[in-house]
Amino acid sequence: MRKSLSILTIAALLASVPVFAQQQGANANGVRYKWVDGKGLPHFSDSLTQDALKYGYDVVNDQGMVVQRVQRQLSPEERAAAQKLAAQQAAARRAAQDQARADEQMLAAYPDEAAYKAALQQSLANLDQQIHTSKLNLRSQEQALTELLGRGAEFEHNKQPLPKSLQDGIAKQRGVVSGLQALLQRQQAQRAQAAQEQPQQLAHYRALQAAQQGQP
Repeated sequence: MRKSLSILTIAALLASVPVFAQQQGANANGVRYKWVDGKGLPHFSDSLTQDALKYGYDVVNDQGMVVQRVQRQLSPEERAAAQKLAAQQAAARRAAQDQARADEQMLAAYPDEAAYKAALQQSLANLDQQIHTSKLNLRSQEQALTELLGRGAEFEHNKQPLPKSLQDGIAKQRGVVSGLQALLQRQQAQRAQAAQEQPQQLAHYRALQAAQQGQP
């Protein structure tokens, strides 16, 4: 049994009409049913059989002409696979449409390569500014944590228990410092990725410009 299904086959299988309604209409007009079994042998019948439903069938009129073709019934697994494939294809079409709209907007916003390069550089500059700000904040919060730890060290040196407020303050400040460190790492990774992607982005822009201008 073939596992791959065409879009037309999927649509026909998912939208098949009730069998009993087809059979009643066919018998009323004196038509027959024709199908080919798994061995490739043709069969005819005045009524629908389980084999006809299994392999799919043609509705044939009294002149021997096919008036309707009905695909075989799907198993639950095949129906799920067909629905999954249809969803994947729809998602791919949406992604292509979104990319086309983004390309159109980019070409409209940056009419020449110099403008696009400037935008790429500005995006890196913005990330650099965010990293710089995070470093300043981290340095300030680390200093605050150092001061709290120093106060705690004084209590320990004097063999005095740490007040709960100081313990809570140290724990909270450590969380702040840890959060800023994680933020800085994400920003640095984002900056590195942006710098790595810019050559491909510029090449994509040039290809779009060439296509728009009709260049080979």
